[in-house]
Amino acid sequence: MHDNQLSRNVPGPELIPDSSRKTSRWLRKLNDSKYLLLMFVPCFLYYLIFKYLPMGGIVISFKDYNLYRGIWDSPWVGFKYYEMFFNSPDFWILLRNTFLLGFYKLVFGFPAPILLALLLNEVKNVLFKRFVQTVSYLPHFISNVVVAGMIVMFLSPSSGIINKMIESLGFEAINFMVRPEWFRTIYVASEIWQSIGWEAIIYLAALTAIDPSLYEAAEIDGANRWNKLVNVTLPGIAPAIVILLILNIGRVLEIGFEKVFLLYTPATYATADILSTYVYRTGLINGNFSYAAAIDLFTGVICLIFIYTANTISRRISETSLW
Repeated sequence: MHDNQLSRNVPGPELIPDSSRKTSRWLRKLNDSKYLLLMFVPCFLYYLIFKYLPMGGIVISFKDYNLYRGIWDSPWVGFKYYEMFFNSPDFWILLRNTFLLGFYKLVFGFPAPILLALLLNEVKNVLFKRFVQTVSYLPHFISNVVVAGMIVMFLSPSSGIINKMIESLGFEAINFMVRPEWFRTIYVASEIWQSIGWEAIIYLAALTAIDPSLYEAAEIDGANRWNKLVNVTLPGIAPAIVILLILNIGRVLEIGFEKVFLLYTPATYATADILSTYVYRTGLINGNFSYAAAIDLFTGVICLIFIYTANTISRRISETSLW
């Protein structure tokens, strides 16, 4: 009798509110994933502190920012600095230089790691394959300052190894670092050398996910290496290629500031001066923070348009997209 009374007082599953069950289920999942979430915390803090919180500074592009009065006490000027930039004679020069550097890097730099990964995938000697892969991605870990110093040293008109080779062929030495027409070639070539091995790792990982039975079936059908590459390998890594291509298109105007800043000189401004270096000179050197913020925000908006357009096109012509 007593047990029956207790059982009547305990609520059954149907009497527990849905919100309580959902909360309990959420807490259980949270507890199961606590170590993964703990590993995610540094990444979350990085983006929060260095990416999202600084977005509040965008407001100074719409103000006549005064360092002593602060952000909120500085007067509003609307789109004054945007109009100033669009009407500036430097606008089209900077936009052209930035776009061409990013475009050349995309056209010549994006396929390079794909080709390297495909070549390494065909190598049967494991030791040689590991050696080439290690040597190719080591430049990624070299500081841009060191890379810029190496470039200047190699291209020196008096003692550089490149000019020594040119002189040995009977031609005059070329002072590459003060010739505007050579800057884009130097920058793009150094970017490919520095990133080809590191970016190839993603494609090598994608190649390992391809089912080996597909290659066996292709061999049974009489396919040679080229046929297997075209019909099995490339379709297998196509999703990774598309995703990275979309991301690279979104970064066309986000050319790395450090290497350009270290390599360019006033003599090469005609082809080397880009939006990020102009922002540096305008904001930090000349102290016009509002003008520099307006240019930087404009760059970010253009990059957003690029990546959104590329993602939309990819979603319509294929099944692969970022969102």
